[in-house]
Formats: sequence, C-alpha cells, structure tokens
Amino acid sequence: MNGDSPGDGLAVNRALWDARAQAHGTTPNDMLYDVDSFLAGRQTLYGIELELAGDVSGQDVLHLQCHFGMDTLNWARLGARVTGVDFSSTAIVRARELAELAGLTADFVEADTQNLPFDLAGRFDLVIATYGVLCWIGDLDAWMRGAAMALRPGGRLVLVDLHPAYQTLASYEPLVADWPYGGGEPQREVVTGTYADPDLPMSAQEVVQYPHSVGEIVTAAAGAGLIIDRLAEHTEVVFPGSRILPEGPDGTRRFPFGDTYLPILYSLRARSPRTATA
Repeated sequence: MNGDSPGDGLAVNRALWDARAQAHGTTPNDMLYDVDSFLAGRQTLYGIELELAGDVSGQDVLHLQCHFGMDTLNWARLGARVTGVDFSSTAIVRARELAELAGLTADFVEADTQNLPFDLAGRFDLVIATYGVLCWIGDLDAWMRGAAMALRPGGRLVLVDLHPAYQTLASYEPLVADWPYGGGEPQREVVTGTYADPDLPMSAQEVVQYPHSVGEIVTAAAGAGLIIDRLAEHTEVVFPGSRILPEGPDGTRRFPFGDTYLPILYSLRARSPRTATA
C-alpha cells in the first residue's frame, strides 16, 4: 500500500487515540484501564519491563506513547521522576487529571514520538515504551533517534512490544495470517471498538499501522547509536491484550505451533554510549 504520506497516518491515528483516550477506563468491563483500582494502588506494570528497568528510584524516566498516564504514574510510585509523551491531546489532559487524583507528580507532554521536542534531549536515565508501540510508527529510525536523543550518557532504552510474528495473526483457530512480517509499508484498515473493552460501541475509524520486523527494529536502534545489551522473545503472556490466543489453566496465553510455541512479545534493552566516542 504505497502512496501514503506520514502525515496522513499521523492524523487518522491521532483521531483514533483521541477517541480511545476518551473511552478507556470509563466502563465497568474495561480489561486494562480500571481507574478505581489504580487509584487504590493497583500495579499496572508487568514483570518484563520491571526486570529490564531495574530500580528506578530517584531516576528520570521518559515514557513514550504513554496514553492517559496509568503506567507512567506507576513508575512514579516506584520513586522515579517521570515524564510521559503522547500525541493525543485528549490523553494528555486525562493523564494530568489522573496524576492529580492519584496525588502523584508527573510531567505530560503532547508530542509525536517521531519528532520529540529538543528540550527533552539528554535529560533521562531511562526511556521506556511498552505494548502496542512501534506498529503505530511510520518512521522507525526517527523514533529510535528520538529515544537516543533523550537519554543521558549511559542511559537505557527499554522497549517491550508485540512480536512481529504474533502481529501477523488475524485468528488462531483457524490459523490465519494476513499482515506482513516487516517492511514498514503502511497498512490501512477500518476498526470498530477497542481492545480494552471489545463490547464498547465506538464509531468506525480508519487507522494506519506499520509492520516492522525484529531485524528492522534492532537495526534502527543500532543506527541511532544505541548499544543493545539484551534482546529476548517471550512465548508466554499474562495480560488480556492477547485474547486471540487460548488461555491455559495457569492463566497464561501461548502461541502453539506444532509441539512448541512461537513468541508473542519481544523485549529490547539498549544503552546510550557513556562517552561520545564509546
């Protein structure tokens, strides 16, 4: 699907995420954004990102594509000084309201993560982005350059996202794959509803997503000058966003393939060089 400009995708995707930011956390059947339990102290972060980030107490953390701030504020609860970035003005307004309700301090910046404000440069010990991130990014190199730009020397990028192999799936039973594995070409479709509450009626909206392979992601990180120290592929998940897959008796979901499992998530940790010549 050629002929799309990055601005086209940005505009339609912003409209989608404005609508989702307005809806998420407002219905009793929302599987991911239970605001009341969050305000009561619920931890929204998962083990993968917690392990990769390590102790963030006293550190400056930049959360990219923060939506309306729930995960951002959980990093604050762990002792970090946090800044969240999202391109949805609705999400940023809600994030600031949520911070006030939770009694937590955080900065929220409205910006495209492919074009981060330069005043974020060199300010952060950790840049983090998790779950449903890069499929919305047309310019993968620009995203990685922005993350690298925001880091202090020796700072870390932690990225946890849906695996490109899993993203090719349209259904598991029957097994249907109808999305490219990588290449970055814009994929247009019309969506209704939302992953957080599939029964919530929402207007049909066009979206543009971009498939990036693991190789393309790693190459973009290296091209931005980041030094990769960990790349892992994960075959088990516990969050409901993978409901297309069968849930096992232990509450985890796996992607069966023959007598083994294919990855559902990948995680990448990289660091900024400690010196300009490192």
